[in-house]
Amino acid sequence: MEMWFSDEHTDHARLSLRVERQLFSAESEYQRIDVLESTEFGKVLVVDGDLMLTEKDEFIYHEMITHVPMAVHPDVKRVLVIGGGDGGVVRELIKYETLETIDVVEIDPLLVEVCRKYLPEIACSLTDPRVEIYHEDGLRFIRSKTDEYDLIIIDSPNPFGTGEGLFTKEFYGNCYNALQEDGIMINQNESPFYAEEAFQCQRMHKRIVETFPICRVYQAHIPSYPSGHWLFGFASKKYHPLDDLNGIAWKLQGISTRYYEPRLHAGVFALPVYVEELLKDVE
Repeated sequence: MEMWFSDEHTDHARLSLRVERQLFSAESEYQRIDVLESTEFGKVLVVDGDLMLTEKDEFIYHEMITHVPMAVHPDVKRVLVIGGGDGGVVRELIKYETLETIDVVEIDPLLVEVCRKYLPEIACSLTDPRVEIYHEDGLRFIRSKTDEYDLIIIDSPNPFGTGEGLFTKEFYGNCYNALQEDGIMINQNESPFYAEEAFQCQRMHKRIVETFPICRVYQAHIPSYPSGHWLFGFASKKYHPLDDLNGIAWKLQGISTRYYEPRLHAGVFALPVYVEELLKDVE
């Protein structure tokens, strides 16, 4: 008997993966967590029925949410990751020897432990001595921080349910306050292709534009995510994502990647016309 997992993108579109076996399934205090072994994409992390990541293409998402700001900001020492319990963002961050502290705010301790056990290639870096994990609500955590971080990466789930508070104007304002005077905030900005997620893209971008003086959106191709076309938000108090890129300095650090490269950097900010039109009304 064949087993398939279907990730619903809209009422009329789904991504279906052949599943070899279910490795884990449990309900935490916050959400249901499943780990599946798929034929094409390797292990798949599913939360509340939604595909969060796959072994085959997670590197694209995690590299693009991490290395784009790291190639722009010249002196990142302290980083805050909100979400990120799978450890993928941390795995990319610890490649930078100059980082001093990486705070990870992941509300669900079970998610972290599941990823440590079933996705060790992704979660292995959570044991780095520079990493501190806080099992707290991200919105509550950020309220008490002022002028503390050089970079905030919002590796949040979809803007529904437990993650909804991480997409409000109040939250982005608190992130602004928690950043140093030259700080950068990066958020995952959903897909612009389907109507419901396009609306979420607009809403997030509008709230960030109202908070930060420099705001840009960039993109990546992630095959397992809805439509495969995914956006990220770049918000900064000082640095422009293109004008302040120092590709030579980044290359000299010898960072190993499979997707990100400084020559790619300028291109990912060149958005298709339909995405520009989607964001135009809120800028």
